[in-house]
Formats: sequence, structure tokens, C-alpha cells
Amino acid sequence: MYRAGIDLGGTAIKAGIIDAKQQILAQASVPTRAERPAEEVIADMAGIVRQLLERLQIDESGLTGIGVGSPGLVDADAGIVRYSNNISWENVALVQELKKYFSCEIRISNDANCAALGEVKAGAAKDIANAVLLTLGTGVGGGIILNGKVFEGSNAGGAELGHISMVVGGEPCTCGRRGCVEAYVSATALIRDAKRAAAADKKSLLNELCGQRLENMNGRIPFDAALQGDKTAKEVVENYCTYLAEAIANYVNIFRPDVVLLSGGICNQGTYLTKAVEEHLSFLCFGGDRAFVPPVRCAVLGSDAGMIGAANLI
Repeated sequence: MYRAGIDLGGTAIKAGIIDAKQQILAQASVPTRAERPAEEVIADMAGIVRQLLERLQIDESGLTGIGVGSPGLVDADAGIVRYSNNISWENVALVQELKKYFSCEIRISNDANCAALGEVKAGAAKDIANAVLLTLGTGVGGGIILNGKVFEGSNAGGAELGHISMVVGGEPCTCGRRGCVEAYVSATALIRDAKRAAAADKKSLLNELCGQRLENMNGRIPFDAALQGDKTAKEVVENYCTYLAEAIANYVNIFRPDVVLLSGGICNQGTYLTKAVEEHLSFLCFGGDRAFVPPVRCAVLGSDAGMIGAANLI
């Protein structure tokens, strides 16, 4: 049984052929060039899959199906990308268009959903039925896996875990609201807070590590400075971990998953990040230590997660 998984991004289209053991047999990518008509982008998706099948000498009849992970509001049942800011799509009938090239089953979902499913099928949550994944990047995405399947919600726009309010009237969010989870636990939010702290404390190691140029600040520097004992950096990191734990506690109280997964560049901090969050969770979750508090793990599949998860939509 072979399935194709396609990870559609703002920069690149990545596709792979996945076997029954969740192994990627072959993969390739091409630039998205999202300024083109959607039909041309979808034609490129089909072209990559055909090239991979030819490379592996697999006849199209041996392809069980194709799954696609797309950024934005995805109506999985209708097979339509309702809106995606990343690629400037609106009401694109992706499944219908891709079926012009293939006769097999085709399904789509949000890219964060696919990343979560990939980690459950082949990564940090392998063989676990219920998981919540947060992607901590420029923004905050989320995926929810319940009983081994993606939780989509009704129509498009479910599982937008980055856009749950944390602070009424708080920091502005890219979605237009204020105080969203994304505005406090994204890498962008961490960098913003580190810049503010460095500007307020000129003696902080934060300034030295970014070369006295705040525009050089990144998500690694606050952790590096904190590990070297810088008090200001420690406060930045502690505040970040506190907000992250508060957000995760909300998801735990709603879904009580078996595990919470974190992905994105900030996860390079490994146990420094996860242990700090788990310490907060032990008393933030409803019932405290009298109830099950799921472990927090870093995702392990990296950029392959979305592709593997998309294939598992079939």
C-alpha cells in the first residue's frame, strides 16, 4: 500500500511516497510560487507525485490515495481551501482540481493537523491515540488527534489553538484580536519580549548576544542568556514558559490528551523547555496531581511530519 503526502507551504511544495510502515520511500520539492493561479500550483503537486511514482517504478494503480496539508482555513469535507493568507488562496477546490490528474482517493486538512497526525503515526506520539500538538513558530498553529484521527470541528477553522484568548485586550495578534495565545507563545512573541527586556536593561547579556543590535534577536538568545545566569533573560524565559503552560493547561482541561507535543525552532531547547512547562502543568491542570497530567514532548519528525500526516489522511 502506497500513499502520497503533500505538504503545501508558502515557500515550497513538498511531496513524498509513504509505505505501510510509514517510511518515506522518495520525496521531492519545488518552489510554490504562490503568485501564480492556484490551478498551476496544483498541477505542480500532481507533477511531483507522478515523478516520484516513476522514480520508484510504481504504477498509479498502486497508489491508494493522496493527502494534502494546506495552510489556512481548510474545509476537509468539501475538499476546499476556504482561505489561506500564506498563499493568497480563497475558496480553492483543491481536491476537485487534483482529481483531474488522479483517480485515487484524495483528502485535505490543515497543515498543523497533518503535522500532529504525522507525529502520532510515526513520531514522538507513535501508537498514542490522543494528542495535542502546538507549532511554535512565526505564529502558533495547532493540531488535535482524538482516537487516532484528526479532529476537524464543524466546517473550516476548527482547532485554531493559537487563537484562543489568554489576556483580554492584551498584545495584538495577527488575526485581528488582542491577547491570543499566538501573541504570547509564538517565537515572534518571545523575540518581541526579549527585545523589550534588552532595551530596558542595557547591562543584560541579551544585548551582548545579539551584538548590541536588537534586530539580531532570535528565539535562541533568551535561552542562551538565561542558561548563563542572566537575570533579565531568566525572567523573559520564565514568563514565556508560564504563558505556554497556561495555554497548554487550557487544552488539557478540554481534551485531556495522552501527550502534548511541541514543534518549531524553540523546541531545540529540548528538556529545558518541556520540564519548565511540565512543572507549571502539575498544578495548573484541573484536578492537579490527583488527575492525569500529560507529558510534554518535543516533536521529532521535523519538516517530514506534515507530509507523513497528510498521507495518513487516507
